[in-house]
Amino acid sequence: MNQNPWWRYLLIAAVLFPGFFYALPNLFGDDPGVQVRAARSTGADPFLMDQVEQILARESIEIVGFISDDKGLRVRFQSTEDQLRARDALQVSLGNLFTVALTLVPSSPAWMNSLGAAPMYLGLDLRGGVHFLMEVDLDSAVSRAYDRYVETLRRTLRENKVRYAYVRSSESANEIEIKFRNEAQRDAASDVVDAELRELNFIELERDGELYLMVEIREEEVENLKSFALEQNLVALRNRIDELGVAEPVVQRQGDNRIVIQLPGVQDTARAKRILGRTATLEIHLVDEDNDLDAAVSGAAPAGSRIYEMRDGTPILLKKAVVYSGDNIVDAAASIDTLTGSPIVTINLDARGAAINQRVTGDNVGRRMGVVYIESQTKVRRDSQGKVVLDQKGNPVRESQLVEEVITAPVIREQLGRRFQIEGLESVTEARDLALLLRAGALAAPVNIVEERTVGPSLGQENILQGLQSVIVGFVLVLLFMILYYRVFGIVANLALALNLVLIVAVLSALQATLTLPGVAGIVLTVGIAVDANVLIFERIREELRNRNSPQTSIKVGYDRAFSTIVDANITTLIAAIVLFNFGTGPIKGFAVTLSIGIITSMFTAIYGTRTVVNIIYGYRRRVGKLAI
Repeated sequence: MNQNPWWRYLLIAAVLFPGFFYALPNLFGDDPGVQVRAARSTGADPFLMDQVEQILARESIEIVGFISDDKGLRVRFQSTEDQLRARDALQVSLGNLFTVALTLVPSSPAWMNSLGAAPMYLGLDLRGGVHFLMEVDLDSAVSRAYDRYVETLRRTLRENKVRYAYVRSSESANEIEIKFRNEAQRDAASDVVDAELRELNFIELERDGELYLMVEIREEEVENLKSFALEQNLVALRNRIDELGVAEPVVQRQGDNRIVIQLPGVQDTARAKRILGRTATLEIHLVDEDNDLDAAVSGAAPAGSRIYEMRDGTPILLKKAVVYSGDNIVDAAASIDTLTGSPIVTINLDARGAAINQRVTGDNVGRRMGVVYIESQTKVRRDSQGKVVLDQKGNPVRESQLVEEVITAPVIREQLGRRFQIEGLESVTEARDLALLLRAGALAAPVNIVEERTVGPSLGQENILQGLQSVIVGFVLVLLFMILYYRVFGIVANLALALNLVLIVAVLSALQATLTLPGVAGIVLTVGIAVDANVLIFERIREELRNRNSPQTSIKVGYDRAFSTIVDANITTLIAAIVLFNFGTGPIKGFAVTLSIGIITSMFTAIYGTRTVVNIIYGYRRRVGKLAI
């Protein structure tokens, strides 16, 4: 009566063997390592591996192993001391053609990695690391767009031979003001803007007898600009994180103007803050040498120009029009000038930037060109006594400060093209960080860090121990209860519970999911509810025994009649978990994922797993006088 068909053995084997295989890498842990990747490409080749091996051999640093994949070349070491020494040696020897970053490398065997078996990732609250909540200044992106359109309007009107008095941004609002000397010029400009710049709205205006065209960006185009700025910031921040060599980072959009960044396991925390917190970009402006600088400083800057400061505080007058910006930079590398010995950054431009650079420098040989470094800094506001100012909720009030300084303003000696150099940097470290920021991509809009949390590895380790302890305590209590109350059947249920935990870990590892502290809570809850199905089955069997059915009949009827109840109960819980996943935020999603996986695996182990074992013990036409239940 209670016999296992051949397909049941095949199904269980098809689930358990891959389950144990994918769960096994989690027993090996992580080793300290160094990630090496080409500055402009991913992956590694055998030549790089040989080169790294020779460099580390010269420094007498012992290598545990290599991993070459789409993340570059990762080198594993026995200790953090070897890891730090290797990082310093590789940075010096490989130069700026490669980025070298600290990382953690799974210590599972290479043959497991080659078959796709890898440990699951641990979240920020378990491994430690850095959490940032960044707010994107989208209004700044729109303001920059207006500055770009000023130059676009000037060029478009000149190309169409339309005369105008001036084109400038309005100081009071987001709009562009174009002044004309007569109505014919204004009408011609209106036709040109309407035909060639369809994303702009304009109205004709007369003020104090003067003729103007007031231009603004259409509302739908403004929304597109904001959306593009947010997406470009996401891409740029992801590129910066890739340079840092962080495994399984979280970079995601939150709401309309915020970005969440989590860097689990990051070891060089200070550098992570410095790189991600800096919103550096470059703008190239021509120096205004037609107007008097002293008069501009003492009075007002002339129209179309603005006063900046050099790094030493010396004022300099630059034209407002941006020649090109960080958007046109495709590569940047730090190095040392062989003539002066000072740090420099060599920059390569895209096709559009190269064409602009060639035209502008060709037309302005003998004049000066300023390289403006722009960085948005967020600081906590303090009162006159130096105390932190708090808002109504008790949180520190943060204020954004835009730092704009001219790094260098060299004379254009000859026509430039795709490649040029930036001088005037204070140190090699500054040159290297600036090159990294520019290479990773410019931010389309400044970001302000509104929340920052650093989770130390000791706290993460404490969370792991507490989470593991809670799983073990819950697991042991359930084991004892099941053995004392259901005896042999309780032992079978405990076996299914152990297999259930193995399958949960295996699924998380196979999906390369990130386990967080709420995820551990989901596993603990799964341990508690995983035996519910067995309790339903076992109580049904006991009820059949009380009705004086035979042991074999009671086993069969108990499993058959409890099946629908088990499915109904688990499906309702699974629906709740799916709702939590769809509408919840990060921590709630982690809880929902592990709960969902646990529900599915527990149904399999309870229905198929325990019945298979029970049939082996009591089935196969054996005469059973009494069940140990």
